[in-house]
Amino acid sequence: MIDHHINPDLTAYDFSFSTTETSSTSELIFDMMAELNPQLINKTISECIYVGIMTDTGSFSYSCNSEKTFRIVAELFKNGIDGVKIHKLIYDTFSESRLRLLGYCLSDKLVVLPEYHTAYIWLTMEELDRFNYKTGDTEGVVNYALGIKGIKFAALFTEKEDKIRISFRSTDNFEANTFAGNHFEGGGHKNAAGGDSFITIKETLEKFEILLNDYKDDLSG
Repeated sequence: MIDHHINPDLTAYDFSFSTTETSSTSELIFDMMAELNPQLINKTISECIYVGIMTDTGSFSYSCNSEKTFRIVAELFKNGIDGVKIHKLIYDTFSESRLRLLGYCLSDKLVVLPEYHTAYIWLTMEELDRFNYKTGDTEGVVNYALGIKGIKFAALFTEKEDKIRISFRSTDNFEANTFAGNHFEGGGHKNAAGGDSFITIKETLEKFEILLNDYKDDLSG
């Protein structure tokens, strides 16, 4: 198990390489490969590691306050990767249906709760089907809700066949991972976490809004 999240289940594995002092699991993979045999890290592997670090840090906007992360990225560039091309392929190469889904999320499915400094977006399976949803099409959508001025906590609720998948984002000292762990069987980073709900999406949204009242002081601070 190679992981950089808080409180991983170490008992489930024979070997583990785990620390929260890194930007991403990809950075840990770099560390491990560099220790075993630096020659393993060729251009192709450098591209993969760069993608992992870039996406897990929101294009280096969070979880990357260590100079070590940027030293590793510099080593990846020495191997000939094209950072501009990689960024464009991941963030600026959308299908028409994905772009229309994003527009629908913002125009029709965004709920703002200013009294809780919270915003969320929710999508049903029917809505996802309408926009020919493919895995990854909702990646980053929750960040638009968090980008609203005055919002400290954001969530994206996505209906699946057997559960409601939830992505949480927060700012400042509000712990998204603690909220996810306490109420939605989840976890992750302090400001970026995930969880699951096994009731209907309507019941999940109602539960979420009720819970916010317990955190009103934390969100207002």
